[in-house]
Amino acid sequence: MRIRFGHLAAAAILFAVEVVIALFVRDAFVRPYLGDVLATAMVYFAVRGATPLGRAASAVAALGLGLVIELGQALHVLDHLCLGGVRWARVVFGGVFDLRDLACYAAGVGLAVLLDRR
Repeated sequence: MRIRFGHLAAAAILFAVEVVIALFVRDAFVRPYLGDVLATAMVYFAVRGATPLGRAASAVAALGLGLVIELGQALHVLDHLCLGGVRWARVVFGGVFDLRDLACYAAGVGLAVLLDRR
């Protein structure tokens, strides 16, 4: 298996941006929407960098993870696992189901695929 370091670097940069957003941004657009777009793009690039999967399979994996997380929010999984009050869990997994998040996930994966020229 060949590791794609460029893809992993893109994922790392997006992770750093996500951390900055999570720690310092408190608004009604960047954190809830742009953050979701960047999160699924980050997952896409991480999957592309660390696995032999192609663009389509990596896109499905990234979008699938977003859908699973959103389903977990709808089912209040963090609360059932007694993690509802744990800040890092809420930051990573979110806390409220929102259909608009699904559109952001799709946009993030679509953007990542468009930017992935290899």
